[in-house]
This record gives sequence, C-alpha cells and structure tokens, in this order.
Amino acid sequence: MYADIESRREDAREASVDSVRRLEEVWKRFRELDVKYVENDEQLFRELKDRFGSPYGFGVYFRGGMGAESIRDLLRDLDLKAEALSLRETIKTSKGQKQQRAIKRLKVVTAFITSENKPEWMILEAVPVIPPELRPMVQLDGGRFATSDLNDLYRRVINRNNRLKRLLDLGAPEIIVNNEKRMLQEAVDALFDNGRRGRAVTGPGNRPLKSLSDMLKGKQGRFRQNLLGKRVDYSGRSVIVSGPYLKLHQCGLPKLMALELFKPFIMSRLVERKAVQNIKAAKKYVESMTPEVWDVLEEVIAEHPVLLNRAPTLHRLGIQAFEPVLVEGKAIQVHPLVCHAFNADFDGDQMAVHLPLSAEAQAEARILMLSSNNILSPAHGRPLTTPTQDMVLGVYYLTYSGRDLSATTVEEIAKEQKVKGIKRFQTEEEVEFHLESKQVGLQDTIEYRWHGELILTTPGRVIFNTEIERSLQEAVVIGEAGVHDFINRTLSKREID
Repeated sequence: MYADIESRREDAREASVDSVRRLEEVWKRFRELDVKYVENDEQLFRELKDRFGSPYGFGVYFRGGMGAESIRDLLRDLDLKAEALSLRETIKTSKGQKQQRAIKRLKVVTAFITSENKPEWMILEAVPVIPPELRPMVQLDGGRFATSDLNDLYRRVINRNNRLKRLLDLGAPEIIVNNEKRMLQEAVDALFDNGRRGRAVTGPGNRPLKSLSDMLKGKQGRFRQNLLGKRVDYSGRSVIVSGPYLKLHQCGLPKLMALELFKPFIMSRLVERKAVQNIKAAKKYVESMTPEVWDVLEEVIAEHPVLLNRAPTLHRLGIQAFEPVLVEGKAIQVHPLVCHAFNADFDGDQMAVHLPLSAEAQAEARILMLSSNNILSPAHGRPLTTPTQDMVLGVYYLTYSGRDLSATTVEEIAKEQKVKGIKRFQTEEEVEFHLESKQVGLQDTIEYRWHGELILTTPGRVIFNTEIERSLQEAVVIGEAGVHDFINRTLSKREID
C-alpha cells in the first residue's frame, strides 16, 4: 500500500516536472515568435495557440495558422510598393549573394506591380477542371469503361472536399478538420503533379496515375506532341534510301504514297476528262488503281515539286524541294549528294513529304528551295554537295594505279610484265568491251588515245574522264592547246573535296 502511494507520488512529480519543462519550452518559443515564423513541431504549435493565441487562454497575443490559408493571409498583408522600396535600398547597401537575392526578389515584386496582379491570387481557392474531351471515358466490349487517370484524381479531390465540408458543418474537432485539410491538399498535389510530394497515387496494377503535369511535359506532352508538332494534310512520312540514278533535283516517291498525296488532284483531273461523273465516283475510281489512274498520276506530278524535310530542321536546308519520280516500294529515294545538307544517312532515317498546293507555293519551292539551287551552304559559302563515303571509295578505286604512270614508259612496263607490249585503245567503247569480257582490269596499264594524244593510263581512269566529259559537256581543265586535260592520277577524298 505504502509502495503504491509512493509510486503514484513519483509519477505525479515526474509529470509535473515534464509539464513545467514543457511550459518553459512553450514560453521560450513564444518569446522567439516573429512575423512569418515557421513552427515545424505541430504539437508545440497547438500548445502555443491554446495558451497565447486563443481567446480561451491568456489572451490573443499572436495569430497563426496551418496550410495554404496562412500563406494566403501573409500574401494579402504584403505591401508591394513598400517591399520594392526596401529591396532597392538593400541592393544599394549590400553586396554579393545578399544583393543577388534582393535583385531576384525585386524582379518578382516589380512584375506583380506592373501587371496589377495580387500576390494572394497565387494561392488557388478553386481547382480548374479541364474539358471532358481531354479526359475521356471509353466503353469497352464487356460493358466496362476505360477512363482517363485524371478522372480518378479529380474524384479524389471532390470526395475529400465534400467530406471536409461535412466535417465543418458538423463542427468537428480542429485536429480532425486539420487532418482532412491535409488529405485534401495531398489530393490536389497529386492532381497537379503526382509523385512530386511523397508516394505517388497508383491505380490498378500499382501503376502511378498520370497527372496534369505528366500530360504537359515531355515528348508526348500536349505542347510538343499537339502544339509544336501538328499533323498536317497533304503530307507523308517514310524511311529514306539511296537513289544514285536520280538527278540532284529529283526524289523517288513511292507510288502508293504519291497516289494518296495527290488524290484530290487526280480526282479533279478525272472529272475534267469526263472519265467519271462526280467526285464520289472519282474517289472509288482512284481506289481501284486502274492503269488510267497511274497515267493521270504521272501527269499530275509532272513539274509539281514536293518538299522533303528531315527532323531536326536546324537550318534552312533542312527542308528542300524536289521533283518527284514514281518508284516501286515504300521507301523515299533521295540523291546521295543532298544527304550532307539534311545531315541524313541511310541507316533508318525518316523524312517527311509535304505538298505545296498553290501556284505561288510551287513557284517558291521551284525557285528558292529546289535542291539544285542550294548547293552552297548559307553559313560558310562552301559546297554542301560533295561526294562522301561510297562515292569517294568508288572514285578512288576507279582512278587507282599501283605506279606513277606519268614517270613510267611503255618499255619499262612491258619489261616488268615480261610481254612484248601493252594494249592500246582508240575509243572508250573498246575499253568498255575489253573490261566486260575481262581481257583487262580496271587498274591495268594501257595506252589510250585522248583527243589525238597517246597517253599511258588505266581503263578506270578512261571511264572516269569520259563520264566527266559527257556530264559537263565542257572541259574539266582547259589546257593551252584547248584540249581537255586528262586526269591521270589517283583521286583521294582531299582532292575530290
């Protein structure tokens, strides 16, 4: 009995000591209070409010609150003009990091003043609800519904808001109301940016729900997907492959893609020809893909340039105009020499095709944007259509010889090869015939008559020089006698550039 009383007295003594210690701590914290003071200990804040902030205690000595409401009250009491004057004075009298911080704050304050916005408007009191089209519900086969994640997040906000309203109407204790306010804040946070604060709200299969910020950010977001990268009519997209037999200003357009792109033009032409009675019949006729449709397509695309674009379009040569040539398959063919301007290669790159519709757009494409009119770079003025990779290798292989033919005689070669003499050719046709019949190789030494002059060269160099002469229809290098100088040396990448 005596021991039990002593134990109770000891417990009461310890409780009173703890109470005094707690009261001293509350009193100490109360003396430290200042405007905009933040108290992280929720229990201590409640005791401060009960003793010094509530009319039921010793009197109202301070006003405090929790959550966004308190921040809104502080912002409402803010005098922007006085704050701006104070910050300007701080900037004049301070240095270093303090001055930089004051400059940043002054920018924000000045923006509020000039735009006539009030700081308390930065605290949301009503949550905007986006249109139903942007958060759809789709009925599935089994009668069930698939809904957007946003609907679940909005439902959480509505349910918690209604529950908070009911608690306030019932006059529930402050601790319960504060807990419900915290849950409502978490629901709103999850709606705006799920997972930013604490654990993300998940749906079926523990998948985090997509919030408003997830719908906006990233490559698949509203800005980059729907606003910056809109899909347009009269356009297509496909993988590019090399088209070495095309001219510089031509591109190979797959037949099926061209048929779809030029469909309105084909239908109009068919009605003009009276091949069909109306547009509806013309559409069916085009879809039948009869030989007449392909003939009309050939007519329509003649002298109708198309625009090719490779993303990313970093300079103006990222979009160029080409004359389309119908090709089989599903890949767009481009001339290898235009790849450098597009920064393209043939390892799976894709290009978009766009159709200029009006006469003005077609004229602009033909005059300003045609690839053969954009040989020089607008940045540095040097040519962009220079041979690369397989073209350089081909030219090198064609013009290669194991010896310096300009410093070698026929006798030396004959002696080296242990023959009486080397083969002599008068025309390019002779050289090609002997190459095809494998009587000579591309890099064998031969004698060839070039504009009356007998020179020591190789069959590969004969083909190379003849092709240049045929393509340019003028001298590559004009000598003093007015005869084309024969390029009789191995051409490397440096010489080609």
